[in-house]
Amino acid sequence: MSGIAIYPGTFDPLTYGHVDVVERGLKIFDKVVISILNNKSKKPLFSVDERLELIRESLKDFDRVEITSFEGLIIDYAVKQNAQAILRGMRAVSDFENEFQMAMFNRRLNRDIQTVFLMTGLRWIFTSSSGIKELASFGGNIHGLVPPFVEKKLKEKFIKTV
Repeated sequence: MSGIAIYPGTFDPLTYGHVDVVERGLKIFDKVVISILNNKSKKPLFSVDERLELIRESLKDFDRVEITSFEGLIIDYAVKQNAQAILRGMRAVSDFENEFQMAMFNRRLNRDIQTVFLMTGLRWIFTSSSGIKELASFGGNIHGLVPPFVEKKLKEKFIKTV
């Protein structure tokens, strides 16, 4: 397979689980476009601009990766990016039902864009952005769960809110 894959998500914040999916996605696709969904119904810890900075800094050594943000339907954004696929990472069976439903909606809207599921590596299977934020909010050790720049910014964010 080749071409472009869109890897959409909230990425609040980027974790090594996300990085794992990007690394493996690059073995399949010529380019991976990491796209932050600007979902106004969610209350993220980091703004879209902050998340863009976190990802850009954390993945600055990655070739063939583009970092963007979008609003609206991912399938429409994928068409605008000339993508052939939507890349989704899954950690556990509990992720499957929601991901499967979204993939079916997207397939109904555009049959030319495929959804490709990659299981997160076993090392990251229980890593989640929300869990990391909670751990960081209580001063827990998040070293090794997120890239160093993300760890630094999480610590700064929670020092300001305490």
